Amino acid sequence: MTLMSSKHLHKNIPIFIPHMGCPHACVFCDQRTISGRSDFSLDEVDHEIRTALATLPKGAVAEIAYFGGSFTAIDRGLMVRLLDMAQGYVDAGKVSGIRFSTRPDAVGEDVLDILSRYTVSAIELGLQSMDDTVLSLCRRGHTAAQAEDACRRIVARGYSLVGQLMIGLPGATPESELATATRICELGAVAARVYPTVVFDGTALAAWMRSSQYVPLTNEVAAERSAYVLDVFERNGVELLRVGLCASDGLSSDAAIGGANHPALGEMAYGALFYRRMTQAMEASGIAWQGREVTFFVPRGKTSQAVGQHRANVKRLTETFGLSRVNVKESDQLTGTQLVLSE
Repeated sequence: MTLMSSKHLHKNIPIFIPHMGCPHACVFCDQRTISGRSDFSLDEVDHEIRTALATLPKGAVAEIAYFGGSFTAIDRGLMVRLLDMAQGYVDAGKVSGIRFSTRPDAVGEDVLDILSRYTVSAIELGLQSMDDTVLSLCRRGHTAAQAEDACRRIVARGYSLVGQLMIGLPGATPESELATATRICELGAVAARVYPTVVFDGTALAAWMRSSQYVPLTNEVAAERSAYVLDVFERNGVELLRVGLCASDGLSSDAAIGGANHPALGEMAYGALFYRRMTQAMEASGIAWQGREVTFFVPRGKTSQAVGQHRANVKRLTETFGLSRVNVKESDQLTGTQLVLSE
């Protein structure tokens, strides 16, 4: 049970179950706001799936994705009915599988036994952090050890594990975020999502921000810190599915009052990663670059990320190394954020 091949256009059909099943109120969480939904109707699910299927691009391979809440912690009867409904579309050849997001403390062996009767392709775990101090400050209600056990159980059952982590949580540091990303890779994740912390009104985090107990990250700092974990995932072959909230999947950040909430945060993070790799390549070359011209070859389609928003990377490299010119060209021989430096 693996993620879709990159040869196919993969689309999620997101069905949001806001806050259903979650017994905790994490300091950052307001799923009703994030998903743009304050209620949930089983009767509407089938209609939503049919509507989404009718608008899929030709050749797309779709999965029904239960997001927003903790799917395996909701009422067991409702969970089974939702799985049965989704499985009907799998059996009819309309979708390829089912995926969902849930909590690390809601994937016991009894739940996994139920899931084994369905075509579940991936389980996304809201790990957020593998640091117990951060988890406690955020009132997550589980420990890092519980999260690790959940990852091992999921992988042992043959499901694709997707790790979700957050950047800029209370008590978190760049070092703890790097350690979390590294542990997610070690525990067998095949993909990850990175969510820089956004502050929503009505949450405990919003109150902490207003009282200066918590200082949210700016977009720029969030992008820089996200770049470090992107580097870890890429070097370990873990696919990065998303950086930041995804409006196209039905998420809404309109009610955000602070934190990293830029619509192009992923591009900014990749730009920061490219800049770091460009700088490292130039410093390692041993060349005195003052007054010289430099050319970077990057993967096809990655030019904008390498150049940076508003050509920020080009400008910074020019100023830092005293370059006469910076060129960025594409190469079909490279992947990810690989690059080749040439004088």
